[in-house]
Amino acid sequence: MTNPVLWTPSEDRYNTSTMAEFERFLHEKNDLTFSDYNEMWDWSVTDLDAFWSAIWAFFDMQSSTPFDKMLSRSVMPGADWCDGAHVNYAQNILRHADVRPDADALCVQSETFGTQTLSWTELRQKVANFADHLQGCGVVKGDRVVAILPNTETALIAFLATASLGAIWSLCAPDMGHVAVLDRFRQIEPKVLIAQNSYVHAGKHVDRSAVVAQIADGLPSVRHKLLVAAHTDGDGGALQGWAQFQAACDGHAQLDYAQVPFDHPLWIVYSSGTTGNPKPIVHGHGGIMLEAAKQSLHHDLTHKDRFSWITSSGWIMWNAQWMALGQGACVCLFDGAPHHPDLMEVWKFVASQKLTFFGAGAAFFDGCRKVGIIPRDAVDLDCLRSIGSTGSPLSSDAYDWIYKDVKADVWLAPISGGTDLAGAFVLGHPGMAVRAGEMQCRALGNAVYAFDGAGNALTGEVGELVCTQPLPSMPLFFWGDDDGSRLHDSYYDMYPGIWRHGDWIEIRADGSSVIYGRSDATINRKGLRMGSAEIYQAVEALDEVLDSLVVDLEFLGRDSFMPLFVVTRGALTDTTKQDINAAIRRAVSPRFVPNEIISVDEIPRTLSGKKLEVPVKKLLLGGNPNTVVNRDSMANPDSFDFFIAFAQDLNT
Repeated sequence: MTNPVLWTPSEDRYNTSTMAEFERFLHEKNDLTFSDYNEMWDWSVTDLDAFWSAIWAFFDMQSSTPFDKMLSRSVMPGADWCDGAHVNYAQNILRHADVRPDADALCVQSETFGTQTLSWTELRQKVANFADHLQGCGVVKGDRVVAILPNTETALIAFLATASLGAIWSLCAPDMGHVAVLDRFRQIEPKVLIAQNSYVHAGKHVDRSAVVAQIADGLPSVRHKLLVAAHTDGDGGALQGWAQFQAACDGHAQLDYAQVPFDHPLWIVYSSGTTGNPKPIVHGHGGIMLEAAKQSLHHDLTHKDRFSWITSSGWIMWNAQWMALGQGACVCLFDGAPHHPDLMEVWKFVASQKLTFFGAGAAFFDGCRKVGIIPRDAVDLDCLRSIGSTGSPLSSDAYDWIYKDVKADVWLAPISGGTDLAGAFVLGHPGMAVRAGEMQCRALGNAVYAFDGAGNALTGEVGELVCTQPLPSMPLFFWGDDDGSRLHDSYYDMYPGIWRHGDWIEIRADGSSVIYGRSDATINRKGLRMGSAEIYQAVEALDEVLDSLVVDLEFLGRDSFMPLFVVTRGALTDTTKQDINAAIRRAVSPRFVPNEIISVDEIPRTLSGKKLEVPVKKLLLGGNPNTVVNRDSMANPDSFDFFIAFAQDLNT
């Protein structure tokens, strides 16, 4: 099936793009010429050494020592990249202060703090001052610095300061429950905790002082605490005994960059499976530098851009947005409720900041479409050249709405990737046509295919998204996973030596693709992924709830629907439902409150006691009840009958 073309780039648009410049670079330096993008992609995934070496050279990666070989061990997991190279991520970002010192580096619009702008010089100085403060706290290479902060300049300054020292950064969003935060940070035993005591969201003040204190008490490894004071108590500052973050950013310190091996840990992010604690994924300085640079080709980013991606600080897009900063672009941060007072608030931000590139979760664009706003009639979007989308599949209707009601001459480039690799598998290309419902191409350097259950590549059919060759930004390891078994089980258990991502994908003959949602039981709410185990922990702690099962019915062309099935001591009352929702809000996050709570007699389980989340999900998405599960492998096969009936009602 060929979807209709909605936009085609002009010849000038492509010829002036960074992708076209990279093609010219390859011709001049490597004597390479390609007949089309697919031929270029094929080269990039078959000659990994040459491709990633070209990325390194084209983007002039800064390193104090050269690498001996780009890829000395090409296996998954355990690939060895850039042996001998010593780098620093923060140095590769902040070098733009040397060439454009007075240009805008960061613009912030915050419901809590108002608006402000930082030049490259100002940003670098604040990073230097805070790095000096961290050193005074005894922070050294390998120490963990963690934070509970929103998407403002504070988190960026603290992150870059941490990275400059060779320490390791980790961040949670301030709306996460204390249980969810502790489940993450306890695993990595941080030395320093940074937190904001309150914030304003949708016009309402949210006091987090008690929660922050509770989290601090639950982290015995923490030696130093820094407070971002959004409000103060009668004694002049909530959370007494904490140092003030703002004061730690003042001064005239010099910034020195610790030179660390290419694979030295940069940050720890979290992606939840269906059992156990969230996976603490460790990415390295060099791998993130290379992946971010490569992505900037596909996003066509330069120092001339003004870039923003509407993101929570708990989403991997918080990390990903710094790829624009790495190219010298001005990154504009939106810290607030995108629907307050209505969804036009974000489009006013796009216009006032004169954004050239604007990205958001697919749910945001679908939400705008459904309420019928028409941004092109309300605000000036003349500067806007590109729009990105991710988090969940973007519907064809949303594509149509963007070209009809936002801007006819705009490049719409949805992407799909994940926290696990801090990058994208499939994304946009500034020289290709945009078709409704499709992502334009597979990313350079990413050997992405759709596999059937037997490991055969599919074309024009839906299969498991896999990557058959290593990437520099794949996880170095999971923190605490000493034997690597959890890493292996997360990505390599289905196809040995091949990364299985957990998404359904269709790759078409021309290389374009469509993502159909998660193929596993991970919960994906507007791009934020959470393990079902974290929801069970909150729900089943209630005396009224004996057992539970949750599935996320994310699928292309459908609204996200997350039902929670519960076994209760007595009848499921409205009061019990309210208690369940409150428990999820408190311990996990309001984002993961279910759409519906349904009473069942039993939760279907395997003979070994595991909840049958994936079979139930497949059934509710329209799967054949005779094939989605083998009843002989169930401990309670009759329990599945309820879900068969529920699926029939759901899909009629």
